[in-house]
Amino acid sequence: MSTAALDPLAVATGRSHARAVDRKQRRALAGSVAEAQDGVISRAQLAELGISRHHVRREAERGAWRLHGRRTVAVHTGALSAPALRWRAVWEIGARIAAIDGVTALQHAGLLGFEDSAVHVSAVHNHNTEPVPGARVHKVIRRVGGEVLPAGLPRTRPEVAAVRAAHWAVSDRQAALVLLMVVQQRLTTPARLAGAQRAVRGRTRRAFIRAVVRDIAFGVQSLGELDFAEECRRRGLPEPTRQAVRQASGGRIYLDVAWEDHGLVVEIDGVHHRLGLNVTFDNLRQNDVTLDGERVLRIDVIGFRLESDRFMVQVARGLRCCSSATSAA
Repeated sequence: MSTAALDPLAVATGRSHARAVDRKQRRALAGSVAEAQDGVISRAQLAELGISRHHVRREAERGAWRLHGRRTVAVHTGALSAPALRWRAVWEIGARIAAIDGVTALQHAGLLGFEDSAVHVSAVHNHNTEPVPGARVHKVIRRVGGEVLPAGLPRTRPEVAAVRAAHWAVSDRQAALVLLMVVQQRLTTPARLAGAQRAVRGRTRRAFIRAVVRDIAFGVQSLGELDFAEECRRRGLPEPTRQAVRQASGGRIYLDVAWEDHGLVVEIDGVHHRLGLNVTFDNLRQNDVTLDGERVLRIDVIGFRLESDRFMVQVARGLRCCSSATSAA
């Protein structure tokens, strides 16, 4: 055996080089997994890569990684992004029982314009969970079949998340808004939303959510259950004609509600009125009616759920104004 082989300096240098290679390899392996998770990785994933708790602790001590709870490791030392916080919430609460849900799941799916900084997570109610900073844990009685998406961040499907978000909302107005937005932004369809509403068991505002989803799925037809004419009678207003017919420049048009002797029309808009070219056609129809001398009020079915009193005050005011104008003429 050569003297060089027994040289302590050479041996120490070789071990140091091996450790450096191992360290680079660990970081590369962890980084490749964490890249798809916005820079975070779970201890379970690290263990599967052969990276021990000792190695994790050493990387954190060196300032290369940062620990975020008992199960979450960031392969950087900066602040966690919103997606990374969602991964952390699932891991810290328990990947087997938890899923991102409600507004947070919708935001992850692309929902825009609905501000809520909390990370909403659902967990099956018969499991204990530990608090996680910034996360709100909602216990659910059971999972709906197939509600959790099979790939990526564990999260519920948009239609299920929307219905749960409505149950967890702070007000009826917020509940109606999130149900509307998820369809308007095409994260799900009215039919899927209706199916989820029937399947998801919530604890609050059940009747209201059922009614709003029906409005979204079936539009003006659902208002028949509210019976707009009955609402007029209840308030002492004259009963209108429904589906009144007018001849306009573009042909025959059908108006939702009209008082011919007052010259007042009320158009009741379902969610579909906001889609595609429907707004254009609605505007053309309203312009034709207005140019023929009638006044047009518009009521959206969701708005009527939330603000029926204010809308009916406007209807009463419109009838008075039209009557005054007719008398003056």
